[in-house]
Amino acid sequence: MRKCAFWMAATLMALLIMVFAGPVAQAQTSPAAGENPTRALQITDKTFKLQNPVLKGFYPDPSIIRVDSAGRPNYYLINSTFSYFPGIPVFHSSDMVHWKQIGNVINRPTQMNFLGARMTMGLFAPSISYHNGLFYVVCTQIDKGGNFVVTAKNPAGPWSDPVFLPQVKGIDPSLYFDRLTDKAYLVYNGDPDGKPLYEGHRAIRMVDFDYKNLRVTGTSKVIVNGGVNIALKPIWIEGPHLMERNGWYYLYAAEGGTSVNHSEVVFRSKKISGPFSPYSGNPILTQRNLPENRINPITSAGHAQFVKGPDGKTYAFFLAVRPYENDYYNTGRETFVAPVKWVDNWPVVNTGNDGVQYTYAVDFQAKKPEKHSWPLNGNFTIMDSFKGPLDPSYLFLRTIDSSSFKTAAKAGSGLLLKLKPETILEYGNPAFIGRRQQHLYGSFTADFDFSANNANEKAGVVVFQNERHFYYACKSVDTIQGQPLIQLYRVDSSGAHMELMAQKVLYELHHNKGREREPGSILRERIAIQIKMQGKYYSFYYKATGDKGWQVLKDSVDARPLSTHVAGGFIGCIFGLYGTSQGQHTHNSVLYHFTRYTGADKTDSLQGQTAVRFR
Repeated sequence: MRKCAFWMAATLMALLIMVFAGPVAQAQTSPAAGENPTRALQITDKTFKLQNPVLKGFYPDPSIIRVDSAGRPNYYLINSTFSYFPGIPVFHSSDMVHWKQIGNVINRPTQMNFLGARMTMGLFAPSISYHNGLFYVVCTQIDKGGNFVVTAKNPAGPWSDPVFLPQVKGIDPSLYFDRLTDKAYLVYNGDPDGKPLYEGHRAIRMVDFDYKNLRVTGTSKVIVNGGVNIALKPIWIEGPHLMERNGWYYLYAAEGGTSVNHSEVVFRSKKISGPFSPYSGNPILTQRNLPENRINPITSAGHAQFVKGPDGKTYAFFLAVRPYENDYYNTGRETFVAPVKWVDNWPVVNTGNDGVQYTYAVDFQAKKPEKHSWPLNGNFTIMDSFKGPLDPSYLFLRTIDSSSFKTAAKAGSGLLLKLKPETILEYGNPAFIGRRQQHLYGSFTADFDFSANNANEKAGVVVFQNERHFYYACKSVDTIQGQPLIQLYRVDSSGAHMELMAQKVLYELHHNKGREREPGSILRERIAIQIKMQGKYYSFYYKATGDKGWQVLKDSVDARPLSTHVAGGFIGCIFGLYGTSQGQHTHNSVLYHFTRYTGADKTDSLQGQTAVRFR
């Protein structure tokens, strides 16, 4: 009863906010008829079902640890962020079910920035570990710097400045602390000894790590060459982790590349130095053998890390994707979980034709969600009126310029974003603040005030995959007559300019009584833009003050150019609040009153209740 009352109250309050926000706040928050969305699973007192994805949207390369305190487990999970800032989100859970982001590892420009880098470069495959009261994260800054380590006493931060490890020539480092010897080792993807035998031929190397002085010692050695069977030319052995159990040292790693042939394989040895022998039943996790035409597919599973659950059993957290068609997906690589079975002292996640499931029943008790935490899975609506500091999940391009925005900008709410000359076509830091697309169906709405001084000034909403793949719906003005316009752009064939796809005149100036601009003033005019997610389509709508309903800017725009399959790289789509003066100096700004994200997924196997969150 308490739960029902909570949801009813939350829903009623959200509706009241929509009513009192005025006409432009009345965005559609329900999926279209026939979408058959998933819903968040309900909690009972004793049992819960693990729900996949654990973290929806662009949360790839998960690394997880368990740290017990006062007899209770604490789980900490991190992900890759590539060239987004802040880098490497840190999540906490006390039950492995409900997660809350508590900080970011790279959250100061003085630690690191990614200016000049493409969005799909930057931070690759971080790994988190804990030893003697100190947390460690090792990671690779792929385009410059290389491998590094940072530390913190509190995983919420602050984290130290990076200490780079120039001797480690490779990617995907992972720290292992041997409880039997109190020694530490770094394992990573590196070159094989000698010349590679074929394209994609890599090795897993290991080197001693002095964790007190944060440096490697000695010479690295190859402990796995190529993969499970070098004669079959396995490719891209990467993302390694070590663990010890029942007198065995286990080395497990991804193999096969990060697309549909992705997998996880395992080796073991009685000695930490090897030799490591492969499991005869490898791979222990993959989706590549399943029928391509299966309903609601999960694909590309791999890059796993094991952890002991609240019930004492072993679980694997790994990346996978949910395509809406073939290998097309815009939500990026996401974090999934599955139970691990131990078969003759070998860990196995799925066997034969057993695919990764959307839910797993568990017999441990789940806690209630932490207060003030934004939902990360299931269906949900999040409305943000920017009344306080930005949620830690918001993303910037390459670094943060704190002088370019402020929250609570007007009447106790709102986000004031200063236009900048930089554009999202370039490799700098434009006026952009984004959040992840986490669902296949739903909408993202931004309600804002903006008036352009000239045709170069634009502000609105972008669904952004990378510098060459995005759709930008914005407000601007006509070059000749100065008429207020609503526009939709994409990148042209050259990849260097924006191409106009659609344009509508908001109103004629001579009919615009009382809106004439005084010399030197900035006239703000309120409008809302909505982007609807419809699987392989995006649709774009707008609503100006006085409009009774949503107006179509452009319907059913192909979403596949923004998929990873087409755009390449390793990231997912971001809905960004974005304003630019396109190379010209400006003092103009845009005031975002609120945003609303509503998401659902077309997955028949999940039932439950929709969650609503707002602030």
